[in-house]
Amino acid sequence: MNLSMKNFITFRDLVYDRCGMRFEAKKIYFVKKRLASRMEALDLEDVEEYLRFLKFRDPKRDEFQDLLNLLTTNETYMFREFEQLAVFAEECLDEVCKRKAQAGDNRVRIWCAGCSTGEEAYTLAIILMEMLEPFADWNPEIIATDIDTKVLAKARKADYSPRSVKDVPDEYLDEYFLTSDDGYQLVRPVKNLITFKHLNLMDNGQLSSAGQFDFIFCRNVLIYFDDASRKEVVGHYYEHLIQGGFLFLGHSESVGRISTAFTLRKMGGMIVYQKG
Repeated sequence: MNLSMKNFITFRDLVYDRCGMRFEAKKIYFVKKRLASRMEALDLEDVEEYLRFLKFRDPKRDEFQDLLNLLTTNETYMFREFEQLAVFAEECLDEVCKRKAQAGDNRVRIWCAGCSTGEEAYTLAIILMEMLEPFADWNPEIIATDIDTKVLAKARKADYSPRSVKDVPDEYLDEYFLTSDDGYQLVRPVKNLITFKHLNLMDNGQLSSAGQFDFIFCRNVLIYFDDASRKEVVGHYYEHLIQGGFLFLGHSESVGRISTAFTLRKMGGMIVYQKG
């Protein structure tokens, strides 16, 4: 299959317009392999024919979704970036819960955006079960979203390989996991805290019904967007955070260049962003 730079730009712009992800020219080989896979599945040989298929013969965007599932990468594991999770568990969660307790509010809502195969969402669920005291007095909820339907299906199964749980503390592994044929399975109380949903972060209609959250985790997601898309997504996060809520980004990410709405706080050696 021959993918000219002109056709690459056409595909790149189509993906950008629909979901905000930007693929640079150096990604042409990566994109070419994914396009070839989908074209083979549809028995198409001409790149421009496949483009016409996406534009005019895919009304429900099922084929576009299959292509997106190949274009997104999903490298993750549980308790990743542990130091940041410790700041969330020991400082931010405590601060928010004290404020909520004074107001007589027992709800704790977390949005895990770009949740991939679910490791981060389940990590947050375990932290809530450990840190909310007494747990029975609280009403926690985690909404975990991703644009990739295949990773969401895997996340709902909550079945993980030994590699995915390599950084899980031994006491948590014993308490919250069962052994399975593939490795480890989360216990039901942990699974029950999470609702997995398909979501395009650039879809204002879908986002409008998301509600308000105390915490938003969007770690290593903004790297797939350009500045314009980042600004829009971060704006959505600000709107959906309660006053005093926290936004957590990956170590290589920052909102400094794209938004001044958040208060930057340094806690436990980590940078977190607060709506204040």
